[in-house]
Amino acid sequence: MERKEIWRHFDYWLFGVVIVLSTFGVAMIRSAIAGNQVLAGIVQRQMIFIAAGLVVILITAAIDYHYWLSLSNLMYAGAIIFLLGIFVIGSVAFGSARWIETDFFDIQPSEIAKIIMIIHLAAYFYRNQDAERNLLWIIKGFAITFFLVVWILLQPNLSTSLVIMILWFSMMWVSGLPLKYLAYMAIVGLIGLGIIVALLATGNDIPFIEPYQIQRVTNFLKPDMDARHGDDYNVMQALITIGSGGWFGMGYGHGTQVQLRFLKVRHTDFIFSAMAEEFGFVGTVLVVSLLVFVVFRCFRIASQASDMFGALIAYGFGFLIFFQMAVNIGVNLRIIPVTGLTLPFISYGGSSLLSLSLGIGLVQSVAMRRKPLEF
Repeated sequence: MERKEIWRHFDYWLFGVVIVLSTFGVAMIRSAIAGNQVLAGIVQRQMIFIAAGLVVILITAAIDYHYWLSLSNLMYAGAIIFLLGIFVIGSVAFGSARWIETDFFDIQPSEIAKIIMIIHLAAYFYRNQDAERNLLWIIKGFAITFFLVVWILLQPNLSTSLVIMILWFSMMWVSGLPLKYLAYMAIVGLIGLGIIVALLATGNDIPFIEPYQIQRVTNFLKPDMDARHGDDYNVMQALITIGSGGWFGMGYGHGTQVQLRFLKVRHTDFIFSAMAEEFGFVGTVLVVSLLVFVVFRCFRIASQASDMFGALIAYGFGFLIFFQMAVNIGVNLRIIPVTGLTLPFISYGGSSLLSLSLGIGLVQSVAMRRKPLEF
């Protein structure tokens, strides 16, 4: 297929929505940090990340996604080495060593590890597409995933670890997981949950789980309504912020909870609440609809991919966007315990935005090498 013909299949709807979401994210970050001189420079940095992300999308889209199939093992090994580097030169923040500091910006290896894991799992299931869907097939996929996840758990970073495990399960399910094994895994999960509860009840430590992570679950189950700091305070302020937005919001830059700084980490984890206060229920529905559109577009591209490898890449990235979006909104609404997952394309974060751009580029590469979509 000629190069001009390939670019005719580029999904401009997906590309355009990503630009709209990222641009809106910059506007929300600007409003969320208004008056904070310490964070004043992050708006400009986010704009630079967006520009770099667009370049990443176009370059990645131009590269045939089949090229990554031959490099999947090397990328997987590189991701593990990168994650190990955190324990040597990583910086600690909020009790975790997750970032590698540079003179320009901090790098969070676990973000790029998500995309690499999508590629590597897609390669594994593609190479074993004719294999029997038995227990060995499941265990091999789990082993591949957990060997990378364990280094993220040790940072500790439970939320990202769960995201990658969800990716493994989702891509395995798309690849043809028999229902009987789904039932077996549910039983194993219930047994594991029972063991965790028993360990908590007896005061024993849980492997890979830090005390502050357990405290987040405890705070979720038994919140302190009068808390003046910590996770309880953040969540309660998030609920107040969302409620104050009403149907149509207080207007851009006029949210009292945001501008008076009652809402904390409002440019990252709780930017959804800031958005709800300024644009109300209607505004948040529109933004969430755009995120759902990105997921829909990924799944649609996957359904029309030329092979299983491309389909799994697009499905995997779609699952990543959906799960991360759902968890972030769930935390803001106090449906689930607090995690460190941000809202895709909206929250501040260079590593996150660039890794998401890489994922969009991979999906575009799949789209460009199959029959064109009809909207």
